[in-house]
Amino acid sequence: MDRPRRCVLLKFGELALKGRNRPRFVNALERNLRRMTADLGPIEVRHRGGVFIVSGDMPQEELAERCLGLPGVSVVQPALRCERDATAAADAAVELLRELPGHTFAVRATRRDKRFALRSIELARLLGDAVRVRLGLDVDLSNPDLELFVEVDHKELLVSVERLRGAGGLPVGTSGRALVLLSGGLDSPVAAYRMMKRGLRCDFVHFSGRPFTSPESIYKAYALVGRLDRFQGDSRLYVVTFGPAQRRLATAGAGRLQVLSQRRLMVRVAAALGERLDAGALVTGDSLGQVASQTLPNLAVVEEAAQLPLLRPLIDRDKSEIVDAARALGTYDISILPDEDCCQLFTSKPASTRGHPDDLRRIERTADIEELVEQLAESAELFHPTLEERAMVSAATPASRGPSLG
Repeated sequence: MDRPRRCVLLKFGELALKGRNRPRFVNALERNLRRMTADLGPIEVRHRGGVFIVSGDMPQEELAERCLGLPGVSVVQPALRCERDATAAADAAVELLRELPGHTFAVRATRRDKRFALRSIELARLLGDAVRVRLGLDVDLSNPDLELFVEVDHKELLVSVERLRGAGGLPVGTSGRALVLLSGGLDSPVAAYRMMKRGLRCDFVHFSGRPFTSPESIYKAYALVGRLDRFQGDSRLYVVTFGPAQRRLATAGAGRLQVLSQRRLMVRVAAALGERLDAGALVTGDSLGQVASQTLPNLAVVEEAAQLPLLRPLIDRDKSEIVDAARALGTYDISILPDEDCCQLFTSKPASTRGHPDDLRRIERTADIEELVEQLAESAELFHPTLEERAMVSAATPASRGPSLG
C-alpha cells in the first residue's frame, strides 16, 4: 500500500454484545450493506471484530452518507488506510487535518493488534509531534478543536478525524417480520423505520376509502414505502379497498363509534393478512392521547380485536418529535401532501373517547364482521414499490405518481 486509501469504518453498537448468534447478525448486516450501496458500485468489506472496513471506487462522502441510515451501525467513520508504519500514519494525519479549521488537537490511539511495536500512548505522541511541527497546531487533550483517531489493525493503520452517529439498533431481518398499518400520514412511516431499527423486516398495508375517496392516499403510501425500501429492499405494499366496509359499519349503527369500529376492523384484516405473510406482529403509528381514537381506553378496545401483537413505537412521542423524525427520515414532504383520509368517512362528531367493547361487538355482529375480514384480506392488491420510484410523488398528474390502479 503506497499511498493512503480512503475507506469507511462501520462500528457495531448492541450488535457487538451478541453471543453465539452474533455471526447471524453480522452476516445480515453485510447483506443489508451491500444491497443499500449496490447502485454506487462494488464494495470490499473486511471484518475486524466489531468493525467493518468498507472501501470501493465511489466517493467516500457518498459511501459514508449511505451508511448513516443502515440499522445495526452505531458509528460511521470516514478514514484513511495506510501501512503499519508510524511515518505513513503521520502523513495521513497531516493530510486529514491540513484543511480543517481549528487551533488545538488531540490524538486518540487504540490497538486492535497488541503486537504492534509501539504502545498506544507512544503512537499518539509520535503522531502528535508530527502534527504539531508540520501544521503548527497546539495539543489540548481535554477540549481540543480537532480530534485525530488512529486504530492499529492487523494489516494496516486506520486514521480518521470524524466520527458520525449511525442509525444504531439491529440489522433489518434479524428480529422477524411485521406488518405496518400505513395511513399515508406522518406517524406510521416513522413507526415503521423505528421497528426496522429493531431488526424487523416490514411489509405494509394501506386502507383506501375507494370508491368514496380519490386515490391520492394510495399514491402517497406507494411513495412512502419506496422511500423506506432503501433500508430493507423487496418491500411489499398491500392496498385494501375499504370504503364499502366503512359504509357497512355506518349502516350497522356505528355512529360516534365509527372510527373505533373502523380501526378494529383494520387490525382484524391486517392480522389475517399478516398471518398469511408469516408476520409476528402488527405496527401502528399510535401516539397516546394524540387524537380521540388514541386515548388509553380506545387503544385498549382496538388492541382487543388484534389477533397478533400490536406494536406502537411512537406511543410516548409528541407530534413535534414525530415531525422532526419524519424530516430526518425523508418522508415528511410526502406525508404532508393533500389526500382524502378514509378514516373521516361516515363519521359522526364528536368521536367517542371511551368506546365500550360490548357496544363495538354489537356493531360488528350486525355488520357480520367475520365474513368481511376474510373478504377484505383476500382482496388486498399487492405492489412492490422501489427506491428508484420514491421521487414520483409530486404535483404532477396522479398517473405519474405511483402504481397503475385501474
